[in-house]
Amino acid sequence: MEFHAVHANHMAINWQALADHNGDAPLAEAVLEEKAYIIGRVGLSMLACGTGAWRIRSAMNTVAESLGVVCTASIGLLSLDYTCFENGKSFSQSWSLKNTGVNTDKLALLEHFVKAFPEHYSQLSGNAVSARLDEINGTPGNYTPVALGLAAAFACCAFTFLLGGGPVEMLGAFCGAGVGNFVRVKLLHKKFTLFLCIFVSIALACATYALAVGALEALFHVSSNHQVGYVCAALFIIPGFPFITSGIDMSKLDFRSGLERLTYALMIILVATMTAWVIALALHLQPGNFPPLDLAPGVQLALRLVASFCGVFGFSMMFNSPVAMAGTAAFVGAIANTLRLTLVDFSGLPPAVCAFVGALTAGLIASLLNSRRGFPRITLTVPSIVIMVPGLYLYRGIYNFGAMALDDASYWLISAALIVIALPLGLICARILTDPEFRYCT
Repeated sequence: MEFHAVHANHMAINWQALADHNGDAPLAEAVLEEKAYIIGRVGLSMLACGTGAWRIRSAMNTVAESLGVVCTASIGLLSLDYTCFENGKSFSQSWSLKNTGVNTDKLALLEHFVKAFPEHYSQLSGNAVSARLDEINGTPGNYTPVALGLAAAFACCAFTFLLGGGPVEMLGAFCGAGVGNFVRVKLLHKKFTLFLCIFVSIALACATYALAVGALEALFHVSSNHQVGYVCAALFIIPGFPFITSGIDMSKLDFRSGLERLTYALMIILVATMTAWVIALALHLQPGNFPPLDLAPGVQLALRLVASFCGVFGFSMMFNSPVAMAGTAAFVGAIANTLRLTLVDFSGLPPAVCAFVGALTAGLIASLLNSRRGFPRITLTVPSIVIMVPGLYLYRGIYNFGAMALDDASYWLISAALIVIALPLGLICARILTDPEFRYCT
């Protein structure tokens, strides 16, 4: 059999060579080109972590101002175009990423780097600053594929309970999500393309759920009604970070970044739900309502707090948050999501309004903790409300479209759209109330 070498579609950049214009002289005394390379690399490094355009531009501005440079930038999902001005001269660059993802640990390191830049790094040489960025960008992940599989398993297990599932559905989701995310991470490490990773991981997650619940039916004679929760095993694929940051970007009129992130998130949702639909047809599964649990209100409240904490902790691990950061985000999510679910049950308010209140609460609590713990605000807020994204609604909408039940499909998709809109609005309102820099357009 003849094998063909696979050539990289994106050529590597020799960052160290680009930063070697001024020897060991301080970066503040360097030529414009060298300053511009460092400014752009800071922005590109933050873009690779999955944060929004407003935060990236703010970081680039901080570095540029400390070097006596004016910088303008246009930021997308994978690309960064910017121009630097100094003493009547200008220098423009256009860079792009190979792929996108979320890494909250690296994001925290980069934010600390940017805060320390004016007093410390601007006095170092371009080589030294570039070496520090190499060190940050080369930071290994905090978790192995097995750990990330378990994180998804616990997160989706908790998600299943919050959606109304019982022990059987929770066990099925645990098995399915664990296998699905483990395989997804292994495929990503081998650089397989996005669609292939989604196809394989979602198909395995749904099939594993069906096998696990089928085994319980055969061994313990549980009801076949528990098959309806198979989609819960696939909820680890929900692109919560790009969903939420797209709304935040558009609120600051960064439409290029916002629309690209929204398109990316919708693309993942569409491919995942279509894959789950095909697997459901092959295995003769269909979504439906969970059997009632009949829990006392006090017991249900306590279990929701625990499940919300576990779910957000698992999703935070999947974003590469360290344990302390993940625990803080889980604390925020436990309070905010439990409040949201309680409002849905007892207030009579529409689910979208309850989602807005939940996201607003998460944003306010995260702002308070941010000043004490020092974690970037987005590393606490987005993981804490990812568990509120209505992945089950989105799947039911696509499933009913495939079955040509257009009334049901419209109901689920419109309900999901209202909640998805409400979540970033809640975070935006919290940010306006607590962050003076975000409050103004300048």
